[in-house]
Amino acid sequence: MLIIRPIRSSDFDSLYRIAVESGHGFTSLPVNEELLKRKIARSEASFQKAVDKPFDEGYLMVLEDTANGKVVGTCALEAAVGMEDAFYHYRLGTEVYHSEQIQVRNEVETLTLCHDYTGAAELCTLFLQADYRKGNNGRMLSRSRFLFLAQHAARFGETVIAEMRGVSDENGNSPFYSWLQKHFLGIDFVEADYLSGLGQKAFMAEMMPRNPVYVCLLPEDAQKVIGEVHTNTRPAISLLRAEGFRCRGYVDIFDAGPTVECNLQDIRGVRESRVLTVRIGDMPASEDSFIISNTKLADYRASCAELQVSKDGDDVVLSPELAAGLMVTEGELVRVLAI
Repeated sequence: MLIIRPIRSSDFDSLYRIAVESGHGFTSLPVNEELLKRKIARSEASFQKAVDKPFDEGYLMVLEDTANGKVVGTCALEAAVGMEDAFYHYRLGTEVYHSEQIQVRNEVETLTLCHDYTGAAELCTLFLQADYRKGNNGRMLSRSRFLFLAQHAARFGETVIAEMRGVSDENGNSPFYSWLQKHFLGIDFVEADYLSGLGQKAFMAEMMPRNPVYVCLLPEDAQKVIGEVHTNTRPAISLLRAEGFRCRGYVDIFDAGPTVECNLQDIRGVRESRVLTVRIGDMPASEDSFIISNTKLADYRASCAELQVSKDGDDVVLSPELAAGLMVTEGELVRVLAI
């Protein structure tokens, strides 16, 4: 059985392995022992914390294969970004130049550094080991976060965003960043991305262009990748678009990958998830797959199963094994979402 649960300190070795496997561009998991241990400790504290309104909490979860005890994936939610560390984006805009005298009108795209998403919740740190990228595993791991958002909405910002990995090659070289490195930052993409992941962002405020950047003045290869996603990220952005996420003209400051957003309550998985009462017994045969989670916080658990869920029913039958994996008993509540 595959179970999603909050990360714990004993998962450090697994998290470090995932950080190595995830490669360049996976900013939220830099290969740094101290930082990864801090991430685990921060997540453990967030799951235990009483929250009146979202601030700087982070909820990092792992996917565990209970058959062998191996951690094979991660997913995470940030409660409200930019509350302690600056959260930068480029905002795509347009400047219009018009002259009646010479009868010329030009529209020029610009990139302006901003903090517009401060306070938004964020979907992040989604990774699944290659051997497990089959069936509904990836979809379950990603969409399970919508059940958590639905159940604990007061702990998150009203807008939910996701930063999509931009275009880069196998060595981590980004066409967009190459221009930025040459004229402003002076350090390579991998180092800048790594420092950002460590939370060491002072160099951004000090070295990034302070005025709007005219897109037409960038090298052609840099212009082409603005708002484009890495090949490996295409399935993820397709899934989010199906949930109602849209790009509103914001891109990453390093690789120009798009940021997508949706109001929390408008996310399809949040709207369509249902709370049902648990009945324990022999599960009726079904061909309908559901993501299913308990309604707890520190003991949050989620999985995927073929369930018989009626449109008008208020309960669902779980096997003793599935109920134990989800840490629920007869009469407790679960939240379900059709795959």
